[in-house]
Amino acid sequence: MKQRKIPLRTCVITKESLPKKELLRIVRTPEGDVKVDETGKLNGRGAYIKKDVSVLEQAKKTKILEKRLEVEIEDSVYEEIKNIIEK
Repeated sequence: MKQRKIPLRTCVITKESLPKKELLRIVRTPEGDVKVDETGKLNGRGAYIKKDVSVLEQAKKTKILEKRLEVEIEDSVYEEIKNIIEK
């Protein structure tokens, strides 16, 4: 039986290539809103981060997500991401 290919994506903070399921996709929609995309299917510009609170803190401190998505991100979005990671 043929082996299925596992999609890999790169974390914008750690630069690690990881399976898509180990990462969280953050999306800037065409309307300019920033959302957490748990399905991986939302339209818009996306960036992947590792599901780790320390990585999230580093992203918030360096503002790398804001640079990648080309939009300001509110603290409420970071809180939502943290809640999803801690599930």
